[in-house]
Amino acid sequence: MAYKAAHLAFKSRWHKTDEELCRHSMSFDLHRAIRNDFFQSYLYLLEKLPLVKLYALTSQVINGEMQFYARAKHFYREVPATEEGMMGDYIELSNTDIESSREFLRKFVGGVGKAGTNRALDCGSGIGRISKHVLLPVFKSVELVDMMENFLAEVPNYLQGKEDRVEMYYCKSLQEFTPAPQRYDVIWIQWVSGYLTDKDLLEFLIRCQNGLKDNGVIILKDNVAREGCILDCLDSSVIRDLNILHSLIEMSGLTILQEERQEGFPEQCVPVWMLAMQKGRGHS
Repeated sequence: MAYKAAHLAFKSRWHKTDEELCRHSMSFDLHRAIRNDFFQSYLYLLEKLPLVKLYALTSQVINGEMQFYARAKHFYREVPATEEGMMGDYIELSNTDIESSREFLRKFVGGVGKAGTNRALDCGSGIGRISKHVLLPVFKSVELVDMMENFLAEVPNYLQGKEDRVEMYYCKSLQEFTPAPQRYDVIWIQWVSGYLTDKDLLEFLIRCQNGLKDNGVIILKDNVAREGCILDCLDSSVIRDLNILHSLIEMSGLTILQEERQEGFPEQCVPVWMLAMQKGRGHS
């Protein structure tokens, strides 16, 4: 049966609580009947609802939400607040990344029926690499959100004279951040969605919709697995495949305007995709 491994992992964790629940809560026969009914329902949902598949899969991969987030923050305490630090071992790919991002952004801003050019939000901004090279050449102002205070503290130095166009800094993790309502023309989310669980990414995308102005666009750019969901133990992040991302986006109520694979990266690199999204027609 499809997704049987996720089901068995879930069932194993549940089984460990059986003895304790039976002793304190109910008779063994009644508990067993309820448990069996629950798993029959769970198996049905597992087949019918994509989100149930995602939660089970991500839970199995991550093995502890609080630890998952804590390990990521611990990793970034050792990352220098420099452009090299933001790009890891791939600083030579920065210019290629920036040029592709600029070209992709131009398709959705400035013009009738397109996003405006007043204000953009840079999510997981680091020291502001995307703000400096992609967003500030287009938008009058930007706001930056990142969980690392030392990264945000470096932004004024890094922007070299453009720091006065930063309206606000938010030192928060994205699972704790809510964009102000109808404030942004574009919300840019790059190389940070993998640091959120499926549940938190879904909820963040929903909150981002409320932060968009009319015709506003969310652009997500990230590593994409060729199949399934992969845990990167080094920085405590997950790499999702396109099917998983599509399911989350659909569940959020967003509509995908366009998606495009990043070109010019070495073949041995994990594929990188850009997805432009807008509020669905039913979302107000």
